[in-house]
Amino acid sequence: MATGIVEMRTYTLHPGKVPLYLEHYEKEGLEVQRRILGNLVGYYSSEIGTVNQIVHMWGYADLAERQRRRAELAADPTWKAYLPKILPLIQLMENKILIPTAFSPR
Repeated sequence: MATGIVEMRTYTLHPGKVPLYLEHYEKEGLEVQRRILGNLVGYYSSEIGTVNQIVHMWGYADLAERQRRRAELAADPTWKAYLPKILPLIQLMENKILIPTAFSPR
């Protein structure tokens, strides 16, 4: 039986900015998110369909854990220093909370 929730975040970047975004993220964003958010389910870039997108998913026990961890991330000085480097690269941010079905393997 599946437990927990998955947060799926989709960022549509300005054309041609995916490599720069990923460069900044790998150098400065990944470590702090892994340390604070914990359960990285997956991190992807789009190739077919809507391009210039980054999709990342994070697992949490429930909405309360997500809220606590996201607040901790927002307050982190490393994260605050990182944001001005990537926010100008992003056109649109979308966020979904996915609740697994009873038969979902995760």
